[in-house]
Amino acid sequence: MPQTETEHESDAPARSRVEHAGAFVKRVLGIDGRSPRHSVADALHGDETEAPGLNAHETRQLHWIRLFGATGAVLMAVGALGAGAQPVLQNPVQGLRLLGLPARMTSATLSMTLTGTVMVVLAWLLLGRFAIGNMRGGHAPRQLSRSQLDRTLLLWVIPLTVAPPMFSRDVYSYLAQSEITARGLDPYAIGPAGALGVDNVLTRTVPNIWRDTPAPYGPLFLWMGKGITWLTGENIVAGIFLHRLLALAGVGMIVWALPRLARRCGVSGVSALWLGAANPLVLFHLVAGIHNEALMIGLMLAGVEIALRAVEGTEPIRGRVLLLLLAGATLIALSSTIKIPSLLALGFVGMALARRWGANFKALLSAAVLFGAVTVAVTVFVSTASGLGMGWTQTLGTATEVRSWMSIPTLLGLGTGLVGVLLGLGDHTTAVLSLTRPIASVIAGFITLRMLIAVLVGRIHPVGALGVSLGAIVLLFPVVQPWYLLWAVIPLAAWATRPVFRIPTIAFSSFVSVILMPNGAEYEPFMIVQAAIATAIVSIVLIFVTRNRLPWRPQPGTTEQTNPAGA
Repeated sequence: MPQTETEHESDAPARSRVEHAGAFVKRVLGIDGRSPRHSVADALHGDETEAPGLNAHETRQLHWIRLFGATGAVLMAVGALGAGAQPVLQNPVQGLRLLGLPARMTSATLSMTLTGTVMVVLAWLLLGRFAIGNMRGGHAPRQLSRSQLDRTLLLWVIPLTVAPPMFSRDVYSYLAQSEITARGLDPYAIGPAGALGVDNVLTRTVPNIWRDTPAPYGPLFLWMGKGITWLTGENIVAGIFLHRLLALAGVGMIVWALPRLARRCGVSGVSALWLGAANPLVLFHLVAGIHNEALMIGLMLAGVEIALRAVEGTEPIRGRVLLLLLAGATLIALSSTIKIPSLLALGFVGMALARRWGANFKALLSAAVLFGAVTVAVTVFVSTASGLGMGWTQTLGTATEVRSWMSIPTLLGLGTGLVGVLLGLGDHTTAVLSLTRPIASVIAGFITLRMLIAVLVGRIHPVGALGVSLGAIVLLFPVVQPWYLLWAVIPLAAWATRPVFRIPTIAFSSFVSVILMPNGAEYEPFMIVQAAIATAIVSIVLIFVTRNRLPWRPQPGTTEQTNPAGA
């Protein structure tokens, strides 16, 4: 029966509601074709040019900044002999007359290590005057060169390279899980205590919370760890040294890729390296702490740079250019077999590729198929060749056993639970966490989707979108460790130049770097207070002594000028 005019009129409001809902969804996702008034790119990114080199006076100041930071790094290395994350067994300095002395002077070595930590952070901040200018958005009219920054970074890294582990005991978990793998057992099914025994020399060094926990790391990392175990056996010192070499290889890839990505984004390579690679969080947690994030981030950034050479080039994507694209995608996929979050980078490179191919459904599908095939091939190969299989996908949530105050949903849950206890309503922390964590995951997923679409339509560079998405994931992740922040800070250092990003990043990096204990655990409160007082006194004295040699105060005409590009 044909519809009457009245029936057509009654359907109109329903169609209107559907159309409005569809328009709203498109606007929220950013696919309505309209450019937003205040986009993430406008808020965080501004082009930044390289500045001329330093003059003679600034070069002398740079020399003293370099020595100031190197002295701090040496103090940290010496103090770590007693205040670092030393192994329970096989401590090479235990019982020695001179090198064993720091371990017998705990308060003094803690003060020494904290003083060195503060010195390195202060030197990094002073170096920033010659890298990005002042914190109010001013850009230095003269800038240190890439070689000057490289030499400074190398000088600060060397003492930490030969020091005992600091700020974390995770490297001992790496050694134990690698030994499990070398014995032909499944590290994704059994923890160090069950596989090696509680009295094993490697198990004894693993923190108690992780002794019965299966490995949360991907097969590539444990495959490399298996090779280290084959070379070193149960020699803890040799194993630590080789794992640190892996971390240094990752840092080397970061230093290689970061300025190249910065140039793609119209950002100064020196400022990107200063904020990303010379960041105290990198020095303290990737180098001194020996975390496998170094290798994950290094492979990810190297892969993104190589892949973007093909995507952003002018040559057709075939032959050599196609091989370049596949090589970059392979490196990103390999990084995800260390820790899975880096796989996100492949999505943003894929969106950039789909945009080059026309930004339509066919282009999107083609890019997804290409990179999906690479991911599957790399993952299957590494999982099979290592003999570890796909069990690693079942242990990705292992880290959520820790409740971290830096995680927004966890902090909300803990705060709400504390309020409930204070009001006499009982401790409902676990129940609240079961709500806040899923909600946070949905929000992080939406932000990531929004950034993927923004890359597809050309509103944001893929490096910036990757950094923003990883930042959302880290802050909304159930567990946030200090070094997790580097997932976002390092790629954003190559793209985000506005003070709204740089000021909080610099402040938080400095704050987190000086509040963590160098032994990866807790000291008695009175020892921390004593060390903090001693550190504050020594730092004030050092500032007074070096007031004429180091640029503690902005110098007129040097760093107060405003960058006309808005950096």
